[in-house]
Amino acid sequence: MKTALIGASGFVGTAILEELLNRGHEVTAIVRSPEKIKIKNNNLRVKAVDVNDILALTEIIKGTDAVISAYNSGWTNPNLYNDFIAGSESIQKAVKASGVNRLIVVGGAGSLEIDGQQLVDGPDFPADYKAGATAARDYLATLKKEIDLDWCFFSPAIEMHPGITTGRTGKFRLGTNNPVFNEEGRSTLSVQDLAVAIVDELENNKHPRQRFTAGY
Repeated sequence: MKTALIGASGFVGTAILEELLNRGHEVTAIVRSPEKIKIKNNNLRVKAVDVNDILALTEIIKGTDAVISAYNSGWTNPNLYNDFIAGSESIQKAVKASGVNRLIVVGGAGSLEIDGQQLVDGPDFPADYKAGATAARDYLATLKKEIDLDWCFFSPAIEMHPGITTGRTGKFRLGTNNPVFNEEGRSTLSVQDLAVAIVDELENNKHPRQRFTAGY
């Protein structure tokens, strides 16, 4: 399968890139800084493209079977919200213009719901992550209106960060709009298993035009 991976050098993107290549997919890694991609593989090509350059991005992803977006405008970016929305919408436009039908977006956990309330709207949601989580939530609302693309949106577990050292187990449970909790009442997932969930979805297309999540 030929896959374009946007944001391939980030924390999430790196894990997805490794999972794709380990399963034999041909990958076009789209990044801002190509030197950050350290992996060498005959099935990998690396391209430097600004996601806001819709024409250039369209040309790069033409001929692929699917696009996976792990785009992140930067957690310390003071304009994170606006940049994330603009970049995500540019990616969506480029995918449509390229003729590629499938778009898988890695978003945030903030739009997951507990008792009808989205996590990002809760009083205890961490302030440092609120702008990014709100941007991902609001972009999901935009994506839900998309009728031409075969899209899906992945929300990670509530705890999905470098401190989760479970590694790649391939043993997790899937959900849709609510967090997946373990028997200890925690919603956790390693970045390696996030990558497994994303590439499983790429290969099996079990959540067309839906949001889904995963956790142990």
